[in-house]
Amino acid sequence: MKIFLIGFMGCGKTTFGKKLASKLGFRFIDLDKSIEQSAGITIPEYFKEYGETAFRVKEREVLQKTTVPDNSVIATGGGAPCFFDNMEWMNEQGATVYICLTPKALATRLESATDERPVLQGLKGEELERFIASKLEEREVFYKKASIIVEGINISPENFIPKLEEYQRR
Repeated sequence: MKIFLIGFMGCGKTTFGKKLASKLGFRFIDLDKSIEQSAGITIPEYFKEYGETAFRVKEREVLQKTTVPDNSVIATGGGAPCFFDNMEWMNEQGATVYICLTPKALATRLESATDERPVLQGLKGEELERFIASKLEEREVFYKKASIIVEGINISPENFIPKLEEYQRR
């Protein structure tokens, strides 16, 4: 089984993904790291040099052309499900899991990392929270196509695995 973790940046896809993969004995793949390896530069550098449109093309290419073995947990970038046919493609390949958090919770998590994230640069406080709320409103139409939707505040492999087992029984 392939498990694709989706959700807004800062929701915990990478942190939870590593824990879940370890608990299940699966391989963990960070799509952003795979993109950086493919591009030979960091994502912020890619955004700066080529822009978001080129990044989204690269992201789709890496997502859909990388051979992902079964029994993998894949943490995607926050925007990955929202462009091209990425969400449909991930749903065809395995289980998609939307890790849902409120704009306020996301802003709290992201406040200290805005300089590292190209689309958040210069945003702080209420301005950051408003930006996140606006982006979430745009993206949730894609996120809500996920096979499984979970609240991200207290997510753990232990409380998630029963939801995964329920999904597999469908």
